[in-house]
Amino acid sequence: MERSLEELLSNFQFQKVLKNDPKEKTLVILGLIDDNDAIVFLEKSHFNVDQGSFKVGDIIKEIRLINNNDVYFWSSALIKHSLPDTPSGKVNIIYPATEAHIKKYEEQRVHYITETPEMYATYVKPYIESMKGDRIKWVYNILFHGKESETFVYHDKDPDSGFVLLPDMKWDKVNMDSLYLCCIVNRCDISSIRDLNSSHISFLENLKRKIIAITCATYPIKPDELRIFVHYQPSYYHFHIHVVNLMHQGLGNGIAAGRAILLDDVIENLKLVPEYYQVRNLNYFIGENHGLWSIEGFREENAKGYSSN
Repeated sequence: MERSLEELLSNFQFQKVLKNDPKEKTLVILGLIDDNDAIVFLEKSHFNVDQGSFKVGDIIKEIRLINNNDVYFWSSALIKHSLPDTPSGKVNIIYPATEAHIKKYEEQRVHYITETPEMYATYVKPYIESMKGDRIKWVYNILFHGKESETFVYHDKDPDSGFVLLPDMKWDKVNMDSLYLCCIVNRCDISSIRDLNSSHISFLENLKRKIIAITCATYPIKPDELRIFVHYQPSYYHFHIHVVNLMHQGLGNGIAAGRAILLDDVIENLKLVPEYYQVRNLNYFIGENHGLWSIEGFREENAKGYSSN
């Protein structure tokens, strides 16, 4: 029997702060629930404003002046919130949390990687294979066992061209400026962009068309207001696509150069060079807690690239 969110939080015993980001207004803390590691991710919500009836006084509960100078005034304030339309924040829980989860969210130094095709074949591909199976069981639960089906925006069960489109856990499903959907494909033969070649162009173009059509029919957003992209390295190795409102800037490294690659660019690259992602170096950044950084040969090969320049 699954435990409620309230029960999990009431049993949470704080251990330490993994990350506190003042820019993204997020706090990630590590603790224990029944002697098992657990991660609680807290995020302050973006303002949800109805421009037709908005009054600033309606959302300010209490205000206290910090200082003023000429035409400038700054203060501390308590903002009125209510559920479900104007939440003050989001709370996500990972339980039981693995060591990999903890390392992912913990503050860490970051390194720039130039991954050659040879490095991919020798180090990255075996690592990817080791990260499948039970490590992405939750993905298979969504695709094939109906988990989270109540949240699906769209589900095409075709084994070759089908996919699930659903809200990402980063979105509160209230504020449209922070709209964030994830498209997870049914086919299991694509782990990352390294597996893509020109034979996948029509598949990717069809995905893009459907994602845009479904998203814009479901939500009040236009096609040219969407950022559609993939990650390399991705956070899990089953091909998936991120669909985000362009207005949503609070994604941190999720949309940074060296991580995010626009789906349109992926498609154009494959049209120019059929084996583009098999033959070129891929440049990206990873943290020291990433599993790849723990592979000595991977680090040494990356260092050689700098020493030869």
